[in-house]
Amino acid sequence: MSPINDKKNLYEFNKLEKRLRRKVGNAIKDYNMIKDGDVVMACISGGKDSFAMLEILLNLQARAPINFKIIAVNLDQKQPGFPEDILPNYFDSLNIPFYIVDKDTYSVVKEKISEGKTTCGLCSRLRRGTLYSFAEKIGATKIALGHHLDDIVETMFLNMFHGSRLKAMPPKLRSDDGRNIVIRPLTYCREKDLIKYSELKNFPIIPCNLCGSQENLQRKMIKKMLTDWDKQSPGRVDNIFKSIQNVSPSQLADNELFDFVNLPLDRDGDREKYLFDEAVVSSSNIDESLFINIANI
Repeated sequence: MSPINDKKNLYEFNKLEKRLRRKVGNAIKDYNMIKDGDVVMACISGGKDSFAMLEILLNLQARAPINFKIIAVNLDQKQPGFPEDILPNYFDSLNIPFYIVDKDTYSVVKEKISEGKTTCGLCSRLRRGTLYSFAEKIGATKIALGHHLDDIVETMFLNMFHGSRLKAMPPKLRSDDGRNIVIRPLTYCREKDLIKYSELKNFPIIPCNLCGSQENLQRKMIKKMLTDWDKQSPGRVDNIFKSIQNVSPSQLADNELFDFVNLPLDRDGDREKYLFDEAVVSSSNIDESLFINIANI
């Protein structure tokens, strides 16, 4: 299936795959995503990201010092014209266990959302509920989704601009009811690398006709903003992601996250030396004995 037919492409592919495999491996290690004996339900939509996630997980599975199982699952949302044979054939070519789960979320979304409005929010909620319940049914201990670094940063800005919340997508998430663990193995991977990987692997991409025509989606506007930033200042998106990993609650403004209300003054003991020496007063009309008297009250 791959267009890797010359030495240059083969070299580029091997280099890219090694980089992606390393990043996925690091994410799995950093967030303890997969443990020995886990059953990982890899959710495959038919897009480039989930295809890449599955291939890299299978690659790592063959090399890992632990044993874990991967089950590919596709949720057929009954979109008109959805090619039902592509994914089963693809999974068979990889010789892996899979399920195709039928759930007509398409009709629900079209009924509930007015023409021209964003469908992604409702669509994702319906999809999530179906996949959560199916994961329990098949005994999956982890649900793997194909969100990458760019998705995470875009989501943070979407929540900031349109929801007034400093919130993104965590690499690892426990569902609200505690019954499922979601992992995002592509957390450290950039979308541009996944696009190139997909081209070299020639994945049988299935477009999402439900939302593909919505050209003014807020996410697309955020994506363009970040793309422009990355062109102007290479590495900026990576730095934004790193900031999500290095949060200082006391430097924000959330009273629930940090107790600003009861913040005490503590001058007991000797203080650490500041960067600069104390200032020298050249003139003043203050009687310093007042400060001494106040301090002794």
